[in-house]
Amino acid sequence: AVQLMESGGGSVQAGGSLRLSCKYYGIIFDESEMDWFRQAPGKMCERVAGIDRDGPSYYEDSVKGRFTISQDSPANTVYLLMNDLKPEDTATYYCATAAGILDGKCPSLDFGHWGRGTQVTVSS
Repeated sequence: AVQLMESGGGSVQAGGSLRLSCKYYGIIFDESEMDWFRQAPGKMCERVAGIDRDGPSYYEDSVKGRFTISQDSPANTVYLLMNDLKPEDTATYYCATAAGILDGKCPSLDFGHWGRGTQVTVSS
């Protein structure tokens, strides 16, 4: 079965960095796109970054130049390196595949395969 598990969240001060990891199972990466989504309380779920076999395919405008998505095939892991974190980056971060957003919520479990999320908190 397809499974994904995020890790690496935590609490940091503005300007700090975190590296999120998504360990995946039952996914053939070359045939798939992996994405990171996030949702903060009171906000819509949004796609943050995506990666496929050709490399990074998408970054949300607000994270361009700060976040980097990458993949380690031998480790079956997708990463999201987050630099220069801002308070507005505070959210629960999810990795997902074959996924989209339903009703502005993440995880949208009826649309793709999702992990359970990892919390990122950035203080000023």
